[in-house]
This record gives sequence, structure tokens and C-alpha cells, in this order.
Amino acid sequence: MKLRILAVGDIVGISGVKELKKVLPDLIEREKIDFTIVNAENSADGFGITKNIFDDILKEKVDVITMGNHTWGKKDIFKFIDNPKIIRPANYPAGVVGKGYNIYHCKDKNIAVINLIGRVEMNVLSENPYLEAKRIVNKIKNKVDIIIIDFHAEATGEKIPLGYYLDGQVTAIYGTHTHVQTADERILPKGTAYITDIGMTGPKDSALGMDINVAIKRMVTTLPEKYKVAEGECFFNGIIIDVDDKNSKAIGIKRISID
Repeated sequence: MKLRILAVGDIVGISGVKELKKVLPDLIEREKIDFTIVNAENSADGFGITKNIFDDILKEKVDVITMGNHTWGKKDIFKFIDNPKIIRPANYPAGVVGKGYNIYHCKDKNIAVINLIGRVEMNVLSENPYLEAKRIVNKIKNKVDIIIIDFHAEATGEKIPLGYYLDGQVTAIYGTHTHVQTADERILPKGTAYITDIGMTGPKDSALGMDINVAIKRMVTTLPEKYKVAEGECFFNGIIIDVDDKNSKAIGIKRISID
């Protein structure tokens, strides 16, 4: 027997939310998903999340929402940041509202989900994600069966070492933030499932979910043209992690990309 965990890549804009709502119910049923994690830090116009979107996502059997560098993009979040269904990066400075991890119950298993943010090219004041991850893991390892980490970071060179640093100590580590799904999913030598980035759920013909013409203009002219979420068809990116029901070890990781 196995427990199946689905992690959905960064939702971009209301079109990404609609794509999630369209794809998720059938995917959960077809793949027999037991537990679902969604990164929604770009769900409100590409920057942050609102209460309406938060409630809308939770209607789709989503167990936990993770965030990232745009956590505070919408002031609305302060109305629900203490809800146990949402976590923000754990390595934000001490005293910041909200929680960086939480423990959930599913099929007689205690599942810890930890959200971390990178420090390379992220322009966010944060503590060392490696040390904070280690601190949390040591604190909860005897209280939980499964530990999943969403590492919201830019640099591949920062993400991959974290996988090996925590290999064998956590069930899975996956990256978010770059919005481009990588093809390096694998089980690391000591048993941790790993992928550098799970991609995004949002407009397909875009620059990371943003209007392609705006992105081109910014690159060509260097002028600060305001980004806006692209229009058109969307796709759905994520991963499925299979966990052995007996020993709670990762036994598989599979990329999901649905047009």
C-alpha cells in the first residue's frame, strides 16, 4: 500500500485558479491522491493571495497552501495568515506573523509540510534556509511520519544541495518559484524524493505567467513596464510523490504536466 501526495506548481492569476479547479477534481480521483499541496503565492494578479482565492482553492480538496517571496503581495492575507491551511516561508525573520510549517493528519499518518525561501537572487530578507530546515526537522522528526518541503528559490545551485543536505531525513523536497518544470525528478541516495522545480499552473504562452509582450518590452527597452498576467490557454504542472505506507519512505516521484 502507498500514500499519494500531489504538489501543484505556482498558481498564476485567476486563470491559474480556474485551471486548478478544472483539472484537480479529476486528477485526484484518477491518480487516487490522498493529500494535496498547492503553492498559491502568485494567485492574485500574479502577486500574493486574497481571502476569496484562498477560500476558492480550499473548496477543491486542497490540504495546505504554501507561499513564497510574494507572501505579502496582498494585504488581505493578514485576515487569514493564522489559518492552519496556509504556511509562509519558515525562514522569514523571527516574529513575523504566520507559520512556516504545520502538521496534518492523513490516513493514520502525521504529515509535516515546511515552506522555505531561498536567499540567492530573491531580494527577500530571510534567515539561512538550510539551518532553519535542520532546526525544524530535528524538532518534529519524532512527532511525524512524513516531512515534505516546498523550497521556494531561484537558484538551482541553492536547491540541489538542500536535497542532499536533508537526504534521508525528510520524505521529499521540491522546488517552486521559477515556474519552469525541471526534468530531474529522482530518489536521492538516502531515500528523499527530489525535483528542482515543479513548474507552474497558469497561462501557457507567457513569460512565467506574465504577458509575453510586456516581458519583451522590459528586456528590449530596460524600462519598468508593469507586469500583468497573460491571457489564453493554461496548463497545470505538479508532481506526485508515492510514499510507502509501512515505513513512510518515498518510493516514487512523477512529474505532471497537463495542457
